[in-house]
Amino acid sequence: DKRIRVSQPLTRGPSAFIPEKEVVQADTVDERTNFLVEEYSTSGRLDNITQVMSLHTQYLESFLRSQFYMLRMDGPLPLPDRHYIAIMAAARHQCSYLINMHVDEFLKTGGIAEWLNGLEYVPQRLRNLNEINKLLAHRPWLITKEHIQKLVKTGENNWSLPELVHAVVLLAHYHALASFVFGSGINPEREPGISNSFRLISVNSFCIVDSLGELEALMERMKRLQEDREDGETTQEEMTTRFEKETKESLFVVPGETFHSFPHSDFEDDMIITADVSRYIEDPGFGYEDFARRGEEHLPTFRAQDYTWENHGFSLVNRLYSDIGHLLDEKFRMVYNLTYNTMATHEDVDTSTLRRALFNYVHCMFGIRYDDYDYGEVNQLLERSLKVYIKTVTCYPERTTKRMYDSYWRQFTHSEKVHVNLLLMEARMQAELLYALRAITRHLT
Repeated sequence: DKRIRVSQPLTRGPSAFIPEKEVVQADTVDERTNFLVEEYSTSGRLDNITQVMSLHTQYLESFLRSQFYMLRMDGPLPLPDRHYIAIMAAARHQCSYLINMHVDEFLKTGGIAEWLNGLEYVPQRLRNLNEINKLLAHRPWLITKEHIQKLVKTGENNWSLPELVHAVVLLAHYHALASFVFGSGINPEREPGISNSFRLISVNSFCIVDSLGELEALMERMKRLQEDREDGETTQEEMTTRFEKETKESLFVVPGETFHSFPHSDFEDDMIITADVSRYIEDPGFGYEDFARRGEEHLPTFRAQDYTWENHGFSLVNRLYSDIGHLLDEKFRMVYNLTYNTMATHEDVDTSTLRRALFNYVHCMFGIRYDDYDYGEVNQLLERSLKVYIKTVTCYPERTTKRMYDSYWRQFTHSEKVHVNLLLMEARMQAELLYALRAITRHLT
């Protein structure tokens, strides 16, 4: 496995994983995308993230509108602080792509340059977000109303609830966006102003297995699940057992393990955190830990229907930070319902079971359980290499490699894999928000 450290990405174009010709080029972008960029881009240009997302223009519009709203429109927080919070969030996953982008915007919106020297140069009030930033990014189930109380009751450094909700939305958005950046292999912007980021690229020669068989088998399983669902009722106990089985099994889904020539030590280079990232985080060693750690019996499962986005989260967010709820809601619905009814070369396929399995598997890794969902479907629909990819992109995105991206769904189009990344990103953002908003609700009651 020849591994080379490159300062220039191996592929030109916006992504190291997707051939340049598959992504719309900046000069041939359709009018709709151009219009969206002019209206809603904060950097004022078509960046690599937007180019890759423009494979799904409907979604891109929801995404850019909500991001523009949280960065630029009226809201509780001053503009420079918003970008600084984005930097703090991106730093949790060592995402230098997003850090560079927001360092630029922080300065353009009048941020104090000295803050860029690191956390010890920023006001205490912003530093107080460290704890919630860290928990939201890696173990959101640990967030309690005490964390909220500490932030809103710290004397002169206190946060008002609207400010805190704005901050939480930004943190969750940028943690999830880091998942998208790494999951889609987004290349550094080629621009004189932005420093070269070193990214580890694994060069691999892939042998394609009989991937046609894989696709047919997956479609067959989807069909069967739909028929079973119409036929029989699975008992509540059985559903609970299947959820627990799935969370326990996810313990054994470890990035790096599926490739025997790819020992875990390969990540050690990745884990060297460069100075330009480490200055924005405290406790860099704190990371994702499996929700269902071995040997723990009573897991603090978050029962989805006790606190849902639709009935609880949405109204709380909208009340404290007006309109963002509508924008986020539209974005969640958009990605969840987005379908072209195709799978690879097949048309007229109902992919809803597959989309739901992807979304719920992410929530499962964050301890969120849907009573009405049969987690047996996750096992039927998501093959092991896809589970490894999902867990990596969701929980430790900085470890994602091209090889992981290539190893699942070999016959699907890149646009379908980008769709998977959009689903993972939104599922992750929603999971973080549910935990944070539930804690805020408990603080209020």
